[in-house]
Amino acid sequence: MKYNLPVEGMTCASCAARVEKSLRKIEGIENVSVNLATEKVTIESDEEIDLSVAAKAVEKYGYKLHTKQTGNFESNTVENIEDNSLQDEHFAQLKNNFLFALSLTLPVFLISMLRGFDFFNTFWPFSDDYTNKILLILTTPVIFIPGKRFYSSFWTNLKHFSVNMDSLVAIGTGAAFIYSTIITLFPGWINGANVSHVYFDTAAVIILLILLGKVLESRAKSKTNSAIKKLLDLKPKQATVLENGIEKKVDLNDLKTGDRIIVKPGEKIPADGKILEGYSSVDESMLTGESLPVEKSMNSAVIGGTINKNGTFVYEVTALGNNSVLGQIIKLVEEAQASKAPIQKIADKVAAVFIPVVIGISILTFIGWLIIPEISSFNIALINFVAVLIIACPCAMGLATPTAIMIGTGLGAQNGILIKNGESLEKAHKLTAIVFDKTGTITEGNPVVTDVHIFGIDRKTFLQLLATAENRSEHPLAEAITRYCKDRDIDFGVISDFTNIEGHGIRAAVNGYELLIGNKTFLDKNNIQTEKQRNLYEKISSDGKSVVFVGINGQLAGIIGIADPVKSSSPEAIKKLKELGIKIFMVTGDNEITAKSIAKTIEIDNYYAGVLPGGKSQIIKNLQSRGEIVAMVGDGINDSPALAAADLGIAIGTGTDIAIESSDITLIKGDLTSVVSAIKLSQKTIKTIKQNLFWAFVYNSIGIPFAAFGFLNPMIGAFAMSMSSVSVISNSLRLKRTKIY
Repeated sequence: MKYNLPVEGMTCASCAARVEKSLRKIEGIENVSVNLATEKVTIESDEEIDLSVAAKAVEKYGYKLHTKQTGNFESNTVENIEDNSLQDEHFAQLKNNFLFALSLTLPVFLISMLRGFDFFNTFWPFSDDYTNKILLILTTPVIFIPGKRFYSSFWTNLKHFSVNMDSLVAIGTGAAFIYSTIITLFPGWINGANVSHVYFDTAAVIILLILLGKVLESRAKSKTNSAIKKLLDLKPKQATVLENGIEKKVDLNDLKTGDRIIVKPGEKIPADGKILEGYSSVDESMLTGESLPVEKSMNSAVIGGTINKNGTFVYEVTALGNNSVLGQIIKLVEEAQASKAPIQKIADKVAAVFIPVVIGISILTFIGWLIIPEISSFNIALINFVAVLIIACPCAMGLATPTAIMIGTGLGAQNGILIKNGESLEKAHKLTAIVFDKTGTITEGNPVVTDVHIFGIDRKTFLQLLATAENRSEHPLAEAITRYCKDRDIDFGVISDFTNIEGHGIRAAVNGYELLIGNKTFLDKNNIQTEKQRNLYEKISSDGKSVVFVGINGQLAGIIGIADPVKSSSPEAIKKLKELGIKIFMVTGDNEITAKSIAKTIEIDNYYAGVLPGGKSQIIKNLQSRGEIVAMVGDGINDSPALAAADLGIAIGTGTDIAIESSDITLIKGDLTSVVSAIKLSQKTIKTIKQNLFWAFVYNSIGIPFAAFGFLNPMIGAFAMSMSSVSVISNSLRLKRTKIY
């Protein structure tokens, strides 16, 4: 079971690590992954767990686990998979706290900055002592109302001997506030203290700026998850149901499988189904990325959320909610955005030790400035101590990877590229070799019989025997042969025996005749002579057609040529992949001549012919043994062993046929340009992550020494710290403008 639950109160990578650690201790939980960007935790378990126990485990560290939001992935519906009420409530609370802090901090800052100037003192009638008391009165509400979040979190973590970003803020602002309060109320307690040197403005402004950063961060985070919102917006609110010939508007939530729905031009299709009557073209670009409308007629499948262009049709609902194509896509995107990419381990390792190290550096800074001869000063030591604590924020590190992953996977989904998790997205940019299946991947996958050569038997009998036997097979070539015979009104005979020999052909008994149907090797092994027709066989094969041999009662009775045209996009896609420096391989069960012809057409130098289904995975393993990082591109069903063996399995789908579970990446759009786009998307996303991590690390590497050596005012540090998180999210948001096609 998998649960995706909101967690309230996380502020940095250390918080995420603390939540993960506390949940992993619970019996029954197999895996835990926290996404700081979405502020959610994904929990995996073999059996149903008591979520109240999980909530208590994180609550003792000051975080709140909401157990009644999105619940179990398996039980989610499209309607409740994304609930933004918590995010909206959190944003409103942050905004109110910020405005409250602003109203009091502004006068504190102005008074503190201007009190040393003569022109200010001419109209400011209060002494330093009274001025300090006014500043104390104005600052105290800022500390204990909008600033309460930092101190509550600090105290909760302190009780468990742990620290997070709030601890740094609380220690820094608390030290400045307490010192200033003592100077104001009990000036004699600290020898040599100057009553004009108080730091109420430092404490208040730091809290204000951090709240500003959190408001901007919260707003930016909401934009990173726009992909799911856009997918949800694809669904109409109502559908027109036909009951006894009468049209009736119903809410989408009231639809049931089996309902008959009428869709008129310009309307969105409410749910997945099959057309019963009518004809139209449907815009599926929002799911597949395909700009051209798709023609639809009787028995055609339609996808919920797509747009009917110009015709009216009636269809029957076949799938709703999570069982629908849109539901599966949304669920997959949600899971992908909740996952972690391997590159995030860098940030996690740093975050685990970062805050304790920073506290240690701040203490050394304080002591160092106290003991430096001649310039020793408690005030300077305190300010630099606070500056080190405030500038060192691990928020940016915690957001660097998940924000980019969220936008990358969302952008992919909007373009018909469904990425299972962050690891799959990261792997794609490392590929050195791609193995393509031929049929249905490089070619259209809709084979058509083009040549029929018959020897020693009348045509009608031959076609009847052939059609009867092939009707039992599920192979694409068998379907083409069966369709050819049906189009010529050939009746089926009586079949008494049927055996499928995988990768070779079939053996059948029809109307008393013994049939062997398959490739040349299959018939040769069964002592049926094919050499007399070698020239014919080679001629058909040289045209890139698949050749099927038919043996009847031990004699060669026919040769069938079947064409499966190369997709128009395949040559260009292969060319672009080569330009990316990736080695290209093609595997097919077809003979050498046919394979060579197809490979030549699309300019693939490396190909394997006559490969049995099990042999594809062995080819991949051989490439891996040579140090290649290999992707397998296939139909996601017949190629499942090879997809599993590859470093990255890429399944080609066609609209409704999205074999999500069998691959790391599923391409709804059926052409190979999506493979190029998936790799480009991975490259752009990983580049963004590296940029984010670089700036997050550089920011702290430069900021902490500057603060320790007294070159950084704590208020400037607070602003820089707040903006570091916003800059990371903003950099990730640039991915939205990336052109991957």
